[in-house]
Amino acid sequence: MRGDEDAQAEVWSYIPLEQRVPADHPLRPMRAMVDTVLGELSPQFDRLYSRVGRPSIPPEQLLRALLLQILYSVRSERLLMEQLDYNLLFRWFVGLKADDRIWDATVFTKNRQRLLDGDVARAFFARVVAHARARGLLSDEHFTVDGTLIEAWASLKSFKRTDAPPAPPDDPGNPTVNFHGERRSNATHASTTDPDARLFRKGDGHEARLYYQGHVLMENRHGLAVDGSLTPATGFAEREQALAMATQLPPRATLGADKSYDTRDFVDGLRGLTVTPHVAQNTTHRASAIDGRTTRHVGYLVSQRERKRIEEIFGWLKQIGLLRKTRHRGAARVGWMFTFGLAVYNLVRMRNLAVQPT
Repeated sequence: MRGDEDAQAEVWSYIPLEQRVPADHPLRPMRAMVDTVLGELSPQFDRLYSRVGRPSIPPEQLLRALLLQILYSVRSERLLMEQLDYNLLFRWFVGLKADDRIWDATVFTKNRQRLLDGDVARAFFARVVAHARARGLLSDEHFTVDGTLIEAWASLKSFKRTDAPPAPPDDPGNPTVNFHGERRSNATHASTTDPDARLFRKGDGHEARLYYQGHVLMENRHGLAVDGSLTPATGFAEREQALAMATQLPPRATLGADKSYDTRDFVDGLRGLTVTPHVAQNTTHRASAIDGRTTRHVGYLVSQRERKRIEEIFGWLKQIGLLRKTRHRGAARVGWMFTFGLAVYNLVRMRNLAVQPT
């Protein structure tokens, strides 16, 4: 028998959000891990907020919402607020009731700034790494380092000379800019939209764009990120940041890297830190800094195989984590989102490892 459609709207619902989320939903174990980390960060939140005045958005709910934005690739805060308004799964994860009022997107963005000023992303990432170490998921001996380019939220039209007075635009909304034949470099030019971004080219045959550079230190056992940073894009930033992150490695640890790290200064710097350089050999135009002392060991070949897994982190950050082209401006804000994105990646990886058969 055909059922009749009842157009009468229901006024009350007696089913709580907790019952609407399936018991085997992949967000449930992630919510448990996030709640544990946020509970440990509660004292730090107390120091960021005043004890008087109008209550702000709870930092726990704000961070859960930002985590959902990365997980589901929601490209703006306005779309995120729209999802929170009607998506019951999002409301449950953030900690909102079914009839709670959703925040204004501008208010949400301004409240996020307080967490940026308090460097909460770094603290959140550190606690996630600590939980991974407590579960025995991290290697203490074998690591990999690499960098990736993140395109800045600025166009080449905004890259102008710093010593020339600004000329009135012919069209304020979309001015005509002719830079053909002009020699432009980071020494004489800067972006008026994002001054922290740098003009950089991936390689021969690639066009120059405004970029940042993200750097990641990965442990080789399960491919989890144990450190990360973001810098302006330069030709030396990758090796400089790699040496800085290598200072935290234990003695005799191995550090894998690709051919761009095969320089005498970098290899000698690692050996000075008592870290074994498992860098891929680059013999295209010169002799490699890696010799038979390293390549004769079986562990070197293992590091060369495992180091490629770091590309999975970069791929996830760009494809899922909204970092193929950043939506933020300024090194501080882009770096905050990069670090927080690494923490979210680790949470996803830890959840997947927990459900894998042993």
